[in-house]
Amino acid sequence: MKRFAIYYAPEPGPFADAAAAWLGWDLALGQPAAQPVLPLPRNLADITAEPRKYGFHATLKPPFRLAEGASFADLAQATAEVADTLAPVTLPGLQMVQIDGFLALTPSGDDTALQAFAAQIVQDLDGLRASLTPAEIARRRPERLTPRQRALLDAYGYPYVLEQFRFHMTLTGPLAPGDAAIPKAAADHFAGRIPQPFVIADICLCGEDSAGQFHLLHRYALSA
Repeated sequence: MKRFAIYYAPEPGPFADAAAAWLGWDLALGQPAAQPVLPLPRNLADITAEPRKYGFHATLKPPFRLAEGASFADLAQATAEVADTLAPVTLPGLQMVQIDGFLALTPSGDDTALQAFAAQIVQDLDGLRASLTPAEIARRRPERLTPRQRALLDAYGYPYVLEQFRFHMTLTGPLAPGDAAIPKAAADHFAGRIPQPFVIADICLCGEDSAGQFHLLHRYALSA
């Protein structure tokens, strides 16, 4: 695997099945999923092309390369140890919103516990992360970041962690003015399948293959 990440991904069931079908990729099985044919202004495969390579998920620790001398076994053990210190997080539910022009599911209710949960994962596993190369830093367009976001990029390899983090599960790439039918189609597709309440009871270690596609490698139950 080229890179690794820690995700929330739904456990097997109706929500996971609906998400895999919507994106066209089953993260847990590591294979394409058949997408529904919907009356949309663009092909669903095109609409979901950007998020498909990551699979349906919410990022907890963003993708990173392993530090020199660190192995996958080291990462797997460290992730298991972090999971043992974390308690499940429960929120009232999920809502479908547009963030910076793309459609996503975000939690409703007070997310204070969720923010702390994600921050601990970012910080506790950071010793296994390789430093960013100059090219990787440049791809993050540091000149467009706030001073705090640039400091987080330097410290943790990503600008949107800790207090800059926003838990979200991406459903589309950027939407155009003519894409007004897409949110309604997504809401219909997920109707009755989004968990209420929304509970995070485990974390997922995922990896990026040579083609740039992410796979679920192991699911760790939270034990605290």
